[in-house]
Amino acid sequence: MKPFRNLGETRTLNGSRFSLHEHNGEYFLKLNGTQLMGSNATVSELLLADLACEFRNSRPHARVLIGGLGLGFSLKRVLEISAPTAKVQVAELLPDVVRWNRELLQDLNGPLLDDPRVEVITGDVFDCIKKAGAAYYDAILLDVDNGPTSFVQPQNSRLYTRNGFKVIRNSLKPGGRVAFWSADNEPMFMEQFSRSGFTVEDVPTKSHERAKRFAHHIYVGEKQED
Repeated sequence: MKPFRNLGETRTLNGSRFSLHEHNGEYFLKLNGTQLMGSNATVSELLLADLACEFRNSRPHARVLIGGLGLGFSLKRVLEISAPTAKVQVAELLPDVVRWNRELLQDLNGPLLDDPRVEVITGDVFDCIKKAGAAYYDAILLDVDNGPTSFVQPQNSRLYTRNGFKVIRNSLKPGGRVAFWSADNEPMFMEQFSRSGFTVEDVPTKSHERAKRFAHHIYVGEKQED
């Protein structure tokens, strides 16, 4: 059996160990030794993009924000389904994750960071949303945690509060959509989300195409009219 190779390691703001690994041609990101994502299981990352960008009308100049670069699969799908005139921002808190994509993941999705539609922001996605102002984004994809109750960074909890929903809603254009990735079913989050000015849907998703059961959830909200 081929061993796991440790390709890179960094620390999060709260001191947790965040690392990139390769095994048998596949790549994996781990937090304190626990796998967060891998290039061998990307169904939910691709679906996150499809659901967030499923607009009722054509939006050739759509502005899309992706929270969390990861291994770049959500970015890949957004670029596949977006027009040449779209603008896609990727907010990644850890500079090393951006560097790994550019330097170590050129055979995966690293080259996508040089697409002229893409702007990479090294920083907190919530700060990006606040700075954007009213009715700026058409779609926001949030894959920065294991879910609304399991945070990679403690400050990410801001995204899942009543005020967080308000900030996100304000930044979306009418009919704009936000999609949250979650490792588990979160019924209380779903209830709070639906009371915050969004039409909400819970979409169960498999981790990979051959999976026999739905492992994760994507919570999608479309901005309601005032």
